[in-house]
Amino acid sequence: MSISTWLSLEGFVASEPELGRTKNGTAVLRLRVGVEHARRTDDGSFVELTPTFHDLVLYNATAKRAKARLRKGDAFVASGRVHQYTVTRDGQQQVREEFVARRIGHDLARTRYSLDRRRRTAALADGAARRRRREPVPVGDILRQAIVADRIQPDDGTGLASVTTRKKAFS
Repeated sequence: MSISTWLSLEGFVASEPELGRTKNGTAVLRLRVGVEHARRTDDGSFVELTPTFHDLVLYNATAKRAKARLRKGDAFVASGRVHQYTVTRDGQQQVREEFVARRIGHDLARTRYSLDRRRRTAALADGAARRRRREPVPVGDILRQAIVADRIQPDDGTGLASVTTRKKAFS
């Protein structure tokens, strides 16, 4: 089996991301991105060149998540494909291109941030400790477990949810 590959693009967000919708209602995020370039000199050092600017587009849930997380100036890495299309401006046809990203995230080599995992870890540790001590579980936890197990039926308009319990049949 061959390895599936995509193009990658790394750069910085050059404009505030704009979230919109396509004609059929799909979420679309459009932004301008800058790509930095450098040239190696004869002595082995690098000279920074003028960055180039390109259009980047994302769709669906990825577009919504990127809108919530990316800001102008953020360094990113994206994988996807290049899409070429034709537009007519002033009677002239122009070939344009955009990078259609399937995945996008902050560039860890150029971005410093911390990741907060306490909530998930603390909840798991608390539940495990409670089970070891055989302490009663709060009602909210019982309801969450019933919802996950699909034992709670939707509200019938009375303001009360009905809960089904598994009863053993006795013979």
